[in-house]
Amino acid sequence: MSNKNHTIDVDFFRQLDRFTFLVRKRVSTAYAGSRRSLHTGKGLDTIGYREYHRGDELKSIDWKAYARSEKLYVRQFEEDKSLTTHILLDASKSMDYSSGDLSKFEYATMLAAGFAYLVTKDNDKFAISTFTDEIKITKPRRGRKFLLQTIERLEQVELAGKTDINECVEQYENAINSRSLVIIVSDFLEDPKAIESAIYRLADHDLILVQVLDKAESSLTLHGHSKLIDLETGAKVDTYLSEDFKSEYQKQLEAHMNRIQNACSKVSAEFYAFTTDVPIFDAFFHTISRRKL
Repeated sequence: MSNKNHTIDVDFFRQLDRFTFLVRKRVSTAYAGSRRSLHTGKGLDTIGYREYHRGDELKSIDWKAYARSEKLYVRQFEEDKSLTTHILLDASKSMDYSSGDLSKFEYATMLAAGFAYLVTKDNDKFAISTFTDEIKITKPRRGRKFLLQTIERLEQVELAGKTDINECVEQYENAINSRSLVIIVSDFLEDPKAIESAIYRLADHDLILVQVLDKAESSLTLHGHSKLIDLETGAKVDTYLSEDFKSEYQKQLEAHMNRIQNACSKVSAEFYAFTTDVPIFDAFFHTISRRKL
């Protein structure tokens, strides 16, 4: 069990602030898809007029326009629809691994906090829930105070246990009350059948999967006699890492990631993969910039 604090680099949020205009423009689509829709009657912004049709509410008629033209027109408004964002963050022991400055969990936490930060700027609700083989469900709320409380909580998370993403998603889907944005951040190093099942369970939502790997996992640099330790189980394996072994490892990892990608494609979900040596802001911004505007 890890009892260390997981520091979140505050400079990450300073960079987000510098790019506020561009990010907010992209987030209008990234977080809500068809977030805005046309309505007659009350709304946020008047964007035009159309002729009155039987069945339209009388209070939507623009009587000034009628006085000028002697024709009935109704105002059309652009109405904002809030969207709740649910972020599921892997807190299993395997996320504690690091061959560099940041562990996978610290990197993943910054990504999760970045998504929550943008949601907060639109004053929408969000929740970051951590999961292993069970899930600690957090109720969605809004506001910067909640964001700061969430970050403080994540910095104190103790990493332990294995991952059971399908079981956790099965529990969590009952806590989602309407169509939402769901973001899962994990190393996704478990049975691909469980990952596929979790994806299909969330198929009715706007779904994003973000895989975080250490560079040493993505591309094996070890060679020769080595002792490998499974962080989740503690099991140790003495082995010899030959070039053939490393080549087969890369093939298996690529096949695993392709299987996740294929499952996501079937339900129109998005899948991104980053290693912890990629600048955190670059990784975060990549997930926004690739979404359609």
